[in-house]
Amino acid sequence: MEMKAITEWTLLSEIPIPQDVTQLLVQGEVAYAAFKTFRDSAIFTNKRLIVRDAQGITGKKVEIYSLPYSSINMWSTENAGTMDFNAEVELWTRAGHIKIKLGRGVDVRRFDQMIAHAVLIGG
Repeated sequence: MEMKAITEWTLLSEIPIPQDVTQLLVQGEVAYAAFKTFRDSAIFTNKRLIVRDAQGITGKKVEIYSLPYSSINMWSTENAGTMDFNAEVELWTRAGHIKIKLGRGVDVRRFDQMIAHAVLIGG
């Protein structure tokens, strides 16, 4: 059964954790990985995945998505094939189905390990 994703993100490469992400974190929350997106970044913390999406011509308007790991019911990963440019991760959550495309600069197995650790062990 094919489900249309409620949202889709593309992560291009791993980057240093942006310094300004600390203003988004709650007490006891720690950022441990960040990825470049087309317009901004996605940050893994010990509690959730935060995706920042700069909008508009200037990029001053920023939409922030926060996906607590506790809302992820199931996930799948697919590595890039010979003709594919992107690996894919699909998340089934309480909010719906989310698709994440991983550029060549992102290790799909490392990404899978981060999701598994966050969901199964708790961040």
